[in-house]
Amino acid sequence: MYKKLLFLLLPVAAFSKTVDFETALSLTINNSKELKAKQLEVQSAKKDALKADSYNYGTLAVSETISNTNHAGYVFGMKTAAREAQMSDFGFTTANFTQLQTLMGLGEEIGTIQPENLNYPDARTNFETKLTYDIPLFVGYKLENGKAMATLQGMAKEAKYKYDEKLLGLKVLQAYNGAVTAKKFIALTNKGKAKAKAFIDTATEMYNKRLTRIVDVKQAKMAYKSIDTKLKEAQNSYEVAIAYLRFLTGDDTITDVGELKLAHCFMAELPELQRIALEQREDLNWMKYNTKTMEKKVAYDSSDAYPTIGAHIEYGLNDNQLSIDGDHDYYMVAVGLKYNILDGGLNAVKKEKAQLDYLKTKNYLELMEKGISLEVQKNFLEFQTCQKTFKEKVETGIMSEEILDETVKIYKNNLNFRTNMMYLLMSLQSMMSAQADVITSEYDKTLAAARLQLSLGKPLSK
Repeated sequence: MYKKLLFLLLPVAAFSKTVDFETALSLTINNSKELKAKQLEVQSAKKDALKADSYNYGTLAVSETISNTNHAGYVFGMKTAAREAQMSDFGFTTANFTQLQTLMGLGEEIGTIQPENLNYPDARTNFETKLTYDIPLFVGYKLENGKAMATLQGMAKEAKYKYDEKLLGLKVLQAYNGAVTAKKFIALTNKGKAKAKAFIDTATEMYNKRLTRIVDVKQAKMAYKSIDTKLKEAQNSYEVAIAYLRFLTGDDTITDVGELKLAHCFMAELPELQRIALEQREDLNWMKYNTKTMEKKVAYDSSDAYPTIGAHIEYGLNDNQLSIDGDHDYYMVAVGLKYNILDGGLNAVKKEKAQLDYLKTKNYLELMEKGISLEVQKNFLEFQTCQKTFKEKVETGIMSEEILDETVKIYKNNLNFRTNMMYLLMSLQSMMSAQADVITSEYDKTLAAARLQLSLGKPLSK
């Protein structure tokens, strides 16, 4: 029987886990599908910078074209390209030459002669092998500015990823400390339930001795059931928090949490905290990179005001069979220049629009800097308030339990001072409310500390 019970309990033990905050945060960062998707966005943005840089190296290509035709123009062109043209391809055959001599002797027009070989050539199969290299020599600084924009956007995506990773820590903290807080509510409710049970026993005993009324027993039982309902609610809150923690971490074996993640954060005078935030916030860096990108775009959209210069180098072979015979090869080197004399003002409009977009982004950057300073101030004041009120609520919670103990003594010694169960239950309710307030306040203080820490650009992990 013992072995059978052990076997049944083994799967539960094997697939259960208690985690602390650091472990939960590490699991979340490693398993988050959202972070993995954003990580791919960063890698993709960095590839764009490499893509922009690749244009500087030009394009080297090899091609092979095989064609068959009896088109007179094409056949003649293929033969001359392969350096295989003969006089007979122009129509200069022996028969045509004799006809030409006769007409010339008679003084007649020779332009009416239609050379058979030229007009009706035999079909030809041609193999054209070609190696080409095209490179932009100057495109109005478009390539340089395009690469700079892509690089800045890669840096922007990376900064935003780091910021989002830190923000995810706040979600983990809410879930983790939420579960710890729910456990504390369960413990508090069990404590209240035990006291309510003791009230039932005391009231029953005193009623049996005719020292109190039956209504006291009933009131104690009603309070017990009410607290038992709150216990079920607290247990449900704990299960919800654990479920959310499993969702964030991607670990379905988590069944319990450790100690509360305490409210630790870097502290200094408010101006110093605001300065640190403006230096360290990754989301602000993200906006700075976006602003620099838009500044580069002004230069990028101004590139059409410059001429563009490109080079084309080509080496190839033409033959009636696939070969590398040097007698059939050719080369070509070309440099091209293009300059737009008139574009209807299009380039000026593009440049002005880019400047407006840059100024707009710059204004958002300045607004964001002010918003961060305000956010730090708000979080700083909230954390200070939470610290002060927490101490007061702890003292209130202790006092409420002392008052309850005194009220219980008074109730038991009913001859000294006339009281009833209602006073006990009111004191119990007051104690549970005060101590619940302590639990909630401690949770709020941890969140306030976390928000302040994040607003400074600092991580929640050690």
